[in-house]
Amino acid sequence: MAVPGDPPSGTPDGTGGGDDEFRSDEFRSDEYRSVVFDEDFVRAARLQEYSAQERMGEHARAVRSRSIWSGGTAPRTSTPGRGARQGMLLVLLIATAFAVAVYMGLRNPYVPPPGGPAQALTSTVVPLAPTTAVPGGLPPELFAGSPAADYRVGAAGITLPAVRRTHHFTDVQVVTALSIAKDYLVQSSLDPDVLAGSATRPVRVLLDPDQLAQFDRSMTSPSGDGRHAATGWLVRFDPATAVMADSRVRVSGTLAFEEVAQDVLEVTTDHTFVYAVRPATGAPAAADGASLFTVRRELRLRFDRDDLSARRLELASAYVMAGPQDCSADPAGGFRPLLAGAGPTTVGPAASDPYASGHPRRSAGLCGVLAPSATPGGAPVSPAP
Repeated sequence: MAVPGDPPSGTPDGTGGGDDEFRSDEFRSDEYRSVVFDEDFVRAARLQEYSAQERMGEHARAVRSRSIWSGGTAPRTSTPGRGARQGMLLVLLIATAFAVAVYMGLRNPYVPPPGGPAQALTSTVVPLAPTTAVPGGLPPELFAGSPAADYRVGAAGITLPAVRRTHHFTDVQVVTALSIAKDYLVQSSLDPDVLAGSATRPVRVLLDPDQLAQFDRSMTSPSGDGRHAATGWLVRFDPATAVMADSRVRVSGTLAFEEVAQDVLEVTTDHTFVYAVRPATGAPAAADGASLFTVRRELRLRFDRDDLSARRLELASAYVMAGPQDCSADPAGGFRPLLAGAGPTTVGPAASDPYASGHPRRSAGLCGVLAPSATPGGAPVSPAP
């Protein structure tokens, strides 16, 4: 009879058997008895199935998630790459917002708030009386024999200075201010219709809107009150007194600029304009009946950033000397030149030379004396103290 552990067909031939074999089988049973689980142990056992990654054990890929903050490595989580993707998205959003802020800052730099309303113009118009008879002749001869012989003609005599940026204004903004100032000088001193008193719009469109009411009143109701003289804003002749004899006005002068506030740029102009005029009444004057009329204008123009964008200006002050004129004539509405052959008239307290360089002397009176240098062949004379 076979015992546990024997082959199904019994003991092979040529092998041992009997009691030795029985004792050997018994020994093996005793040896493995300690590892045999009873039925209660098997039922109480809890089954757990490991994941594929856990079953791989030490053979898992040696790849670790990179920390987005420290730049080092971190163990892979149950949702690999998810935190890194969120961190990278946050960094990209911050970088994009920063780039947009920088771009908008470059495209739209901070602009200080504009200044207050434009101040009213203050003007002084001083007529200059001749000390000798007013010479007459042909315009080319008169110009050639006057201090204006070397002056340029028209707008060519209004030259711009060297340009540099200021602390709060770029060089482009400075050029813009100077070009607007030149436009104003051309329109207010050289335009034929403005000189004839038949037009004001070329000048008006260049002014700040806050000054338009004052300008309009100066044109319709001029007065010598220091606020409403038409000749403070522009050059024009009384059409009943004189008209232009030559359209080629001689011009010489300077422009300068200065930043006077964080948002205000100021341009100062100082120019002498020499006109050839003739009588306006009666029959046309003789060919040699022209005479010269000289106007010295010193203007102070102000620009804020709105003015520069709109190509306009604020005329802050004007100091004007013009002659030869009679001191008894009111030049507020328009200049009334003394024409060829007119003799000396009532003189003022001090001689003033509109051709002299530098700042003109502010006359304390309402009339000055036209210095001899302002007449053909006259020797230069400085303004009297």
